[in-house]
Amino acid sequence: MALRIITADERLSASENKTSLAVFGPPGVGKTTLIKTLPADKAVCFDLEAGMKSVQDWRGPSIPIRSFPDFRDLVILIGGPDPAQHPGSYYGPEYHAHVQREYAESGLEAFLKDRSIIFVDSITDLTRQAMAYAKQQPEAFSDRTGKPDVRGAYGLLGREVIQALKHLQHARGKTVIFVGVLEKVTDEYGASSWVPQMEGTKAGRELPGIVDQVLSMQLFGKDVDGAWTLDDTSTDRRLVCKSGNPWGLPAKDRSGRLDMTEPPDLAALLAKIDRRSALTPPTSSPV
Repeated sequence: MALRIITADERLSASENKTSLAVFGPPGVGKTTLIKTLPADKAVCFDLEAGMKSVQDWRGPSIPIRSFPDFRDLVILIGGPDPAQHPGSYYGPEYHAHVQREYAESGLEAFLKDRSIIFVDSITDLTRQAMAYAKQQPEAFSDRTGKPDVRGAYGLLGREVIQALKHLQHARGKTVIFVGVLEKVTDEYGASSWVPQMEGTKAGRELPGIVDQVLSMQLFGKDVDGAWTLDDTSTDRRLVCKSGNPWGLPAKDRSGRLDMTEPPDLAALLAKIDRRSALTPPTSSPV
């Protein structure tokens, strides 16, 4: 039976409760080190950018990912088959069974089932891997000339990434955290804005609508009145959590429970969002 009623108690239970976050910040601000604020026995890092050097003292596991198809297989193992898809499609039951057979001896599926927090580092690199994959597919070549078709590649990139993210978002009991690069862009009129760095526009445009929370991580100082102000010479990191913030940074708080800025502690942040006690303290001290 595909449909079932989930009571309020079930929805708030540990097995059902989940939150999806996207955290963006400029290079070097310490986005990857946020994983050190998560419990090592509950989280796993999907390492797409070979960037674990900065968190080598974190005792949790990581899975290196070198290609988009590998990421897609992990998403399918986590989320199971999608009943809305054709049985023979990537997210249908036939391919799901194929992936289960492929990784049957590795214990990967059971391992992922036991992890309630998926830390994806980074979504910027995920879109780059997806673009490399898209350029090799038939959609990336003109039917008439056989030459590369950039528009076709970008279209496939957007569809593949969004479908993977939505499938991961629907996984029961999984909190998913995407981190990515934030860059400052200045247009031809001299107006500047902060935008997530991704290949293509579809993923960057649709991601904020998929996740529950969008956060921007920046370096902050305090002005003479004690108010937070952007300061790239400071060492004090903060997470900007609300839209309409005075710095024009991407942010969204669907929970309505966060302040304008919060300390860079994901375990404490998730506890505040879900109105519960903090997660098990991490085994290594956060930076």
